[in-house]
Amino acid sequence: MSRSFWVETLGCPKNQVDSDKLTGTMLAGGLVPAAGPEGADLVVVNTCAFIEEARQESIDTVLALADRKADGAELVVTGCLAERYGGELAAALPEADAVVGFGVPVTLGATRSSRAPALDLLNLPRPPHAAPWAYVKVAEGCDRACGFCAIPTFRGRQRSREPEAIVAEVEALAASGVREVVLVAQDLAAYGRDQGRGERRIVPVMAEVGARVDRVRLLYLYPSDLTHALIDAVCASGVPYFDLSLQHTSAPLLRRMRRWGDGDRFRRRIDAIRARQPDAAFRSSFIVGYPGETEADHDDLLAFVDDAQLDWAGFFAYSAEDGTYAAGLDGRVTPGLVAERLAELRERQDGITARRRDALIGEVIEVLVDAPGVARGHREAPEIDGIVAVPADLPVGGLVKVRVDGAAGPDLEASPV
Repeated sequence: MSRSFWVETLGCPKNQVDSDKLTGTMLAGGLVPAAGPEGADLVVVNTCAFIEEARQESIDTVLALADRKADGAELVVTGCLAERYGGELAAALPEADAVVGFGVPVTLGATRSSRAPALDLLNLPRPPHAAPWAYVKVAEGCDRACGFCAIPTFRGRQRSREPEAIVAEVEALAASGVREVVLVAQDLAAYGRDQGRGERRIVPVMAEVGARVDRVRLLYLYPSDLTHALIDAVCASGVPYFDLSLQHTSAPLLRRMRRWGDGDRFRRRIDAIRARQPDAAFRSSFIVGYPGETEADHDDLLAFVDDAQLDWAGFFAYSAEDGTYAAGLDGRVTPGLVAERLAELRERQDGITARRRDALIGEVIEVLVDAPGVARGHREAPEIDGIVAVPADLPVGGLVKVRVDGAAGPDLEASPV
């Protein structure tokens, strides 16, 4: 009888791609999926280590699955937490049978290990895809040195996949019914330019992918790399959706973050895109409470939120990460003040998002049906933004014209035209 496995995924869309690749290798090795962790012979936890909250969630998940798994089943911890802390994590988690980086094959009978990864998962096969959309990772690692981010210390420098490998993966996904591909990477717009060498090639790769599926969506664009050619490509892709990694708008604070830009530059780019593509959607994320953030910095961000009218925005408390530039900075913001600033920003953005969704009532839009009763237009990234509720009898995988009948916060209700 075949042995069974269960993969628990935490963190960002890039982690989901890694889990898909792990699943593909285990299926190729003769293992079969379990219905849940309780019935699996091998339980794999793909962890996140981006900020303290994510690390705690990863540890809590490992401990909970250690209690839930069947007697004799093996528990393997992998992902960013394993790559970042290695042997230290293995010593702290006796509940795990193995703590392994992504370069170590995840198999039954694994021994406790903290070896550094010897290879990437990028070009490993992935299993057939059930949903009509899929993430595709085009690169691993990052060459930037943002003051708050530890990713380069455990994911390494940027390593871009060959375009042929990306196209082959997209063709296999399209053959299984995928109609929307979401391209992801730590620094997506820098794809092709690794360690300061080579040319950025995200635009031609978008064209290759767009020739094989109906929709191409990009996640995580560094604002200084938003060139005219890239804007043209996004607007022509059928998904005018701009996920811009802004992090803040105060020029002095951004310099302290070792980041490019300021609120005025960001607004000019957003306004220029809206002038040529009025229905373009915008998402960003912002760090609150970075060391040295003043009331003036906070007011600058509030003014930007009011002015820019982004469709979607996330606000996150600064987390001090070992080994980063910011970890040694003075000017720490008290947790109570961070909480107040977060609440103010989130309340402001929730109102903006709700009003922008209300403004769509009566519009005719094209949606991709992800599941019975659940669809998305170009304004909604999967698993991140709101949804479009549609009649449950619309075929999954269909691209359908619908009229927006109502809105409830981030979500829309629509009926076929």
